Amino acid sequence: MALSASAASAGRGARAEKVRRIFERFDANGDGGLDRAEMAKLVVAVNPRVKFSDDQISAILDEVFRTYAEFILPGGQGLSLTGLLRTYDDGAGDVDRDFLALSLPAVDSDASSPEIGPGDAAASPSPTSGAAVAASLLDDHLRPLGIGGTGPSSSSRAAVAAPAWATSPSHGIAFDSSWALLDDLEILVKRLRSKQLRKTSSIDTSGGGSNLDSFSEAGWSREISASADSGLASAPWDETSRDYLTFVKELAVLRTRADASRSREEAFDNHMVIGRALSEHRLFRDALASFRRGCELQPTDVRPHFRAGNCLYALGRHAEAKEEFLLALEAAEAGNSQSADILPQIHVNLGIAMEAEGMVLGACEHYREAAILCPSHARALKLLGSALFGVGEYRAAEKALEEAIFLKPDYADAHCDLGSALHAVGDDDRAVQEFQKAIDLKPGHVDALYNLGGLNMDACRFVRAAEMYTRVLSIRPNHWRAQLNKAVALLGQGESEEAKKALKEAFKMTQRVEVYDAISHLKTLQKKKPKPSKGKHDAQGEEAFVIVEASKFKRVGSKTTLRQDLANALDIRAFERTTKLGHCDAELLRKEMNETDVPVSYSGTGIPEKSIRKAALEVILRRLLSFLKPDTFQGAVKAMNERILSVLDASGSGRVDLGMFFAIIAPICSGPVDRRKRVVFDALLWRPASEGGRGQIRRSDALSYIKLLRAVYIPTHGASDMLEMHGESDPTMVSYTEFLEMFNDPDWGFGILTTLVKLEDSDHVRHGSHTCSVCRYPIIGSRFMETKHSFSLCNRCYSEGKVPSAFKLEEYRFKEYSNESEALVDKCMCFNLNSKKLEADA
Repeated sequence: MALSASAASAGRGARAEKVRRIFERFDANGDGGLDRAEMAKLVVAVNPRVKFSDDQISAILDEVFRTYAEFILPGGQGLSLTGLLRTYDDGAGDVDRDFLALSLPAVDSDASSPEIGPGDAAASPSPTSGAAVAASLLDDHLRPLGIGGTGPSSSSRAAVAAPAWATSPSHGIAFDSSWALLDDLEILVKRLRSKQLRKTSSIDTSGGGSNLDSFSEAGWSREISASADSGLASAPWDETSRDYLTFVKELAVLRTRADASRSREEAFDNHMVIGRALSEHRLFRDALASFRRGCELQPTDVRPHFRAGNCLYALGRHAEAKEEFLLALEAAEAGNSQSADILPQIHVNLGIAMEAEGMVLGACEHYREAAILCPSHARALKLLGSALFGVGEYRAAEKALEEAIFLKPDYADAHCDLGSALHAVGDDDRAVQEFQKAIDLKPGHVDALYNLGGLNMDACRFVRAAEMYTRVLSIRPNHWRAQLNKAVALLGQGESEEAKKALKEAFKMTQRVEVYDAISHLKTLQKKKPKPSKGKHDAQGEEAFVIVEASKFKRVGSKTTLRQDLANALDIRAFERTTKLGHCDAELLRKEMNETDVPVSYSGTGIPEKSIRKAALEVILRRLLSFLKPDTFQGAVKAMNERILSVLDASGSGRVDLGMFFAIIAPICSGPVDRRKRVVFDALLWRPASEGGRGQIRRSDALSYIKLLRAVYIPTHGASDMLEMHGESDPTMVSYTEFLEMFNDPDWGFGILTTLVKLEDSDHVRHGSHTCSVCRYPIIGSRFMETKHSFSLCNRCYSEGKVPSAFKLEEYRFKEYSNESEALVDKCMCFNLNSKKLEADA
């Protein structure tokens, strides 16, 4: 029978009267207390179908008299009337059922509560269940009826006896039988905890020792819910132990009782209570089974899907969590006003699940929707700001985070992330203030300390930076990034030995090859002694360099790459690596175009286009880059949002022309160059403006594309003037061959693709023992040798115009070697020429 608060309140007097009559029935000696013998008779009488052994009765009475010691009268009188009333209030059982089992005369519904005198010594409630619920110490199949079989209404339940969530006015528990199951489950969990704690003292089921809220790897906190049932830490239980297996069997009995309820609604309530209690104890796998059963019983109810999503997230099953939250969202949007109340939290948790999968743009939409539905939702605004920061939209992130702090001034995570956003836009003074506020609010806030260290590093305040990283390591000794950055800070101070020690510690923590390379490079620098005769040297023993203007760099042979072209190509190659598009075959873009049905829409100028929202584009990118881990995918999306989407969506509408996007990324995807160019043309043909063109596109569309392409990849080369020079309104059509001529143009097209492909092919080419004369790193890729003085530069130093300060010349002549075979052939040819010259002289 479902209960309401008003009904429970109206019947409280009658309820207390029933307890008084039960008490008087078994207070045989009339001394105002129930001693052990009288309590034993009460337990047996209200459980007529149960055969109790003497040991079971003794265990029950021990639990009762220990739990309610405050209500035991002196002189051996036993449990007082107030104590018995408290056992029922604490969820011991159903007063009405026990009253009927004893066949006592009916009570007038207007009966008032008996007055309790000072002698009853009412005290604060105990944290365990009441007198008759001690019967739950027995196996569940022994107790189908009687005290402990059901529980009281929510309005009469003692606050401390129930779990914290169950005492909330919005606990949602509707049936007495659910209270009984909750009591029994709490005892099972308590028993399991006590057994496992005896084996190991490291289990902390409360999560109180965790400071996960002070740390987030990606720079923003990973919150899932304000409640404990969606905590991030994995379950601390030993699920392989015999005790746990016994617990699972006992839990199955409780679930069987729930399934045997008198109605579908009651069974649903039972399973939801079991699941909620289990998730509070971080038994997420078992809680998930209960919520799954709840979904089967009431598929259109929001709550089981929402809580199942929380459990799945806590178990690290983020994709499944996202699907459950989507089901919850669908149910909430189709439900009543009560479902609407939970909508903001569904959007928040769905956003967090998507963010865990790397879908940050999609997460932004859900955080934004939560903030719209509930403008006072500080956490939604904070998460929105953090996600916007994660995709490189720093100004929007700053605004959202400031709003979150306005609503909640003591929000340490929001202060930390606001500091990161301010640093990204160059407002370092305010950034320092925000980081400091986060640290003041939460002294162990690892992210704030780490990010403040990064800010000091960027400002060349190496001593202060090293201090921050040291504080991070005192809290998180295995924070390898802090250890690595501390090494860099020490190197900036000139502490080479200390830096080398820190690098070795970082390598022990992570075993990353780039850390090993850094250690090797530092050793190389220390071994190579500077030569005073050749000019200045820096503090680490490296030769100082000078930057030479581009006009002084001359090429030997047409195959040697122009310095500026190489600089642009290296920049595009770095972007290609960050986005991982170099691992995505261009043919996959063609497949997406064939299989993706995008409705035609019209832009502000009335031009038809197949445009989609950024979040929908992110889904397509996830398919194209399915091999990436979530964190890496987030970085790829951030890079594309900053460099490509910001150009395609210059108006800030949040929509992108999908065909144009495919055409822009196709040149830097993998595959033969000719295939990439063909996919570019097919993507432009796929756009609505080119439909019906019989394999041709308008010249104006081709010019618009090339302008956007150069704006994305070569923004410094005057692309803004190109359309004016070439004629934007040209209505003529161009074929694929004509398009290639425009695309390959080295001045106004994308002829730099040839240089980019050369860089792709030489990624793993090394040149033996040759190192760059400026940076001292082993040369990978092309080697640029100055023909007169025979010093060599790597790709990066050549593109930046760096030369050793010992060689100050009016001009430098460089020859490019793609590999050492070319250098050897060149050397042999020079030797032959010199030999012939000597022979001729002789």
